[in-house]
Amino acid sequence: MNDHIPSPQNRLAKDVVKVWIISEVIENIIGFIILGVLFYLDYLFLWKEWIGWILIGVASISVLLAVWSFIKPFLLYKTWRYGVDEEFLQLKYGTLNEKNQLIPMTKIQSVATNQGPLLRRYGLYSVSVETMASSYTIPALPKEIAIELRNQIAQFAKVKEVES
Repeated sequence: MNDHIPSPQNRLAKDVVKVWIISEVIENIIGFIILGVLFYLDYLFLWKEWIGWILIGVASISVLLAVWSFIKPFLLYKTWRYGVDEEFLQLKYGTLNEKNQLIPMTKIQSVATNQGPLLRRYGLYSVSVETMASSYTIPALPKEIAIELRNQIAQFAKVKEVES
């Protein structure tokens, strides 16, 4: 057995940054619309003064989080890596907290490609892997790479189950 497992080297598609930013913008717009409605209702119905202060606090935090949502996708793209071999699927990602995950091929029960509207716009797919305990996602790969990776993981997982 190999004592040293090399760090994963494969990267996500560069367009994932655009997808993440668009997704964050949509979430921020919805959040600010809700906040705007709450501020209007506070003004209209003269709610208790402390509710207005809470809304101001939430709005301040929302502005900071909105700024962070434009920085985070670039940092996340720089750190996201994945790797596959006959023994493991390896995921490495995180902006503030780096996460390294090793998923044994013998534990993988299913693998699939997914494509939502934003990924479709850029011709990207995500690859999701399910184990008995949880699920993992590689968020954005070009179609050919995603399908090849899905098939490779399925082949390795099946081979390992047959050998057991």
